[in-house]
Amino acid sequence: MFDNGANMTPFIVEGSGRFPAQDDKARKININMPEWLIDELDREAKHLAVNRQAIINTWLAEKLEEKRRSA
Repeated sequence: MFDNGANMTPFIVEGSGRFPAQDDKARKININMPEWLIDELDREAKHLAVNRQAIINTWLAEKLEEKRRSA
């Protein structure tokens, strides 16, 4: 249906959508890491065409979600 251009609005359940970080306030932190770890983060960020901060935020969020689900 969607691929054929059909209107999907009737199938949306109001209030069911959650957009990560939509209402989250950002807080600045400082963190010390070994150079090799920063280099690896930068390599992955370059590969995905995002910045280092995006990689760190995404990976931390994924790990915390994984931990939450297994608890």
